[in-house]
Amino acid sequence: MLKIYNTLTRDKQTFVPITPGKVNMYVCGMTVYDFCHLGHARVMVVFDVVRRWLRASGYAVNYVRNITDIDDKIIKRAQENNEPMGALTERFITAMDEDAAALGIEKPDHEPRATQYVQGMLDMIEVLRKNGLAYQASDGDVNYAVRKFEGYGKLSGKSLDDLRAGERVEVDMAKQDPLDFVLWKRAKAGEPSWPSPWGDGRPGWHIECSVMSGSLLGKHFDIHGGGQDLQFPHHENEIAQSEGAHQCTFVNTWMHNGFVRVDNEKMSKSLGNFFTVREILSKYDPEVVRFFIIRAQYRSPLNYSDQHLDDAKQGLTRLYTALKDFDDVKAGAVDWANPQAAKFREAMDDDFNTPEAVAVLFEIVNEINKLRSNELAQLLRSLAGMLGLLQRDANGFLQAGSPAVGGISTVQIEAQITARAAAKKAKNYAEADRIRKELVDAGVVLEDTAKGTVWRRS
Repeated sequence: MLKIYNTLTRDKQTFVPITPGKVNMYVCGMTVYDFCHLGHARVMVVFDVVRRWLRASGYAVNYVRNITDIDDKIIKRAQENNEPMGALTERFITAMDEDAAALGIEKPDHEPRATQYVQGMLDMIEVLRKNGLAYQASDGDVNYAVRKFEGYGKLSGKSLDDLRAGERVEVDMAKQDPLDFVLWKRAKAGEPSWPSPWGDGRPGWHIECSVMSGSLLGKHFDIHGGGQDLQFPHHENEIAQSEGAHQCTFVNTWMHNGFVRVDNEKMSKSLGNFFTVREILSKYDPEVVRFFIIRAQYRSPLNYSDQHLDDAKQGLTRLYTALKDFDDVKAGAVDWANPQAAKFREAMDDDFNTPEAVAVLFEIVNEINKLRSNELAQLLRSLAGMLGLLQRDANGFLQAGSPAVGGISTVQIEAQITARAAAKKAKNYAEADRIRKELVDAGVVLEDTAKGTVWRRS
């Protein structure tokens, strides 16, 4: 039975979907004003794996990941660029899609944009107002009255007084309470706005996810995910909005992936220590980056460094090396009675324990190297495919990669291998050894087989 750590209850719970055989899942997506960084990549990869495993477990999954395309940061960046907001967001949505595709992340079933759901947000705000949970302040904003919602703080595990004392809350004399948050912002000159019963304005950040998730998945659904940084206040506010409007449980299971850290500090734009996906992919194969993310349990911190990515490259190379003589073997149906398959399933059913699942892949590699078995090669490809790994041509992966400046190209490698073969045929072994050493120094490993010399990048 699949067990998932539920942030709301702070323990692992056996997962029981609301509708048997079906899973509705919502994940908070990107605010599109810049390129995605590794923290964004982690969210996308983690919940891509969650979705893949749910499907492999027999569930029909309806997966929604939103796009925030109206926000203070977006407006500011568009103004700085002297660029229409729509052009800015379209450009970075395209970039996000390119990064996600490179990392092997499947598209969500639905990818709603906040600007498409403004009317739904106005409708929900009006319901909250009628339920006594929203008010228009003297400055024209419509705010959520946090103290009028019983249970506020249940996701973060803090009382209202603790939250008020421990969180930085901007002082706003128009609010009834400093913890109250904005649902509808009054219009400002030069900013996009929509008409509303409370005057022209635009939605606050939190309301969009309550409306988009409710519109596409219903008032009550199975899984809501996102980064740990969204637990408070964003997800706490979503609960207050959705349960305050609909008078029913919002989400059964809350999942939060851990932070990406650099030198023991959280990776963030405000600290200036973030790396974009594009920067990282200029140095590493996308599947190496995906493998690096998957090797860590999703709730644990992910420590970024070139050394850790180099380690991931070596590990993935070892997996592909075991498959290099089995490129005609493709993924297929898994016999879950197989002990290694059962062990893989046990790991994934334990809160998506990908480090243990990856360890099983390496156990299978050891067996392949001993037994040279097509069945084991197929099992390796099939199980790895559930993580979005090892679906490429093995020799293609082993020979892939843009060489560094001054490196050696594929054409040069093939020419050197031909020259080495000619030297060996002429019994000029010193020249053959010299060529091998030159290739090794250039990061190319040769292996002489009965079928000829094969190579890979080290």
